Amino acid sequence: MRSAFVAIALLSIYWQLLPLNTVPTTFTGPDLLLVLCTAWVLRRPEYAPIYLIAAVMQLADFLFLRPPGLFAAITVFACENLRRRALTNPDMHFTVEWLTAAGAMTAIVLANRVFSAMFVIDQTSLGLTLIQLIMSIIAYPLVVGFCALFLGLRKVAPHQRDGQMGRI
Repeated sequence: MRSAFVAIALLSIYWQLLPLNTVPTTFTGPDLLLVLCTAWVLRRPEYAPIYLIAAVMQLADFLFLRPPGLFAAITVFACENLRRRALTNPDMHFTVEWLTAAGAMTAIVLANRVFSAMFVIDQTSLGLTLIQLIMSIIAYPLVVGFCALFLGLRKVAPHQRDGQMGRI
């Protein structure tokens, strides 16, 4: 499943790099890589270890011409907080899980904008960033549904837990 996580993340990066539309738009789609990381960490934390998240996000920073390491470090920090929450509360209802992921994605985007402003790094417009954040929050159930349906990424059932969730 770890290799599936990396494969889907690389496919998402590849899809975002394809020149499908050469005309600048005022609308953007979701950040599928961020949604994928939060979904896998909340659903099955052992399938998305921190070193894989860090490597994939660092690669995305390089390929998307973002400041190297900034978005990756913020995402790693947020995903570790989500991992701790998923391990302490494994019976989280989907609505709570969705709101938790939305809060984490919002915190990641806001922290990225604050640090970028603090270090005087060029940023996209606030409107475009907010549209991407809203689209990412809306896409979360679709990504979770896709991963559950096609990859079998489901939460561990209470009868399947035997203490292995704490070891990652």
